[in-house]
Amino acid sequence: MTTVDVVAVLKAKAGSEAVVEEGLKALGAPSREEEGCLSYELYVSIAEPGTFVTVEQWRSQDDLDAHMASPHLAAAIAGAGEHFGEAPVIHVLRHLEH
Repeated sequence: MTTVDVVAVLKAKAGSEAVVEEGLKALGAPSREEEGCLSYELYVSIAEPGTFVTVEQWRSQDDLDAHMASPHLAAAIAGAGEHFGEAPVIHVLRHLEH
C-alpha cells in the first residue's frame, strides 16, 4: 500500500503568530483522530518565526481528501484565515527512492 505524505507551510502575518499557532494546535488532535491519519505533526520554523509546518502521512488519497473537507479543518482555516500572511502551500510528496 502506498501512503500519502504531505507537508503544509503556513505563514502568519507579523503580530498574528500566536493566533495561527493556537489555531494549528487546536487542529492537531482532531486530525490525528481521523480515519486514515497515520501521522500529523505540527512545527514552527526556528529560522523563520511565524512560519508553521505540518508533516502528515495518510493511508490513502481518499483519507487526505476527507481531511481536506473536514469541518475541523474548515473551522481552523476560517478562524485563522485573516491572520495568514499568504495562502497556505500544501505539498503532496512522492518518494524518489521507492
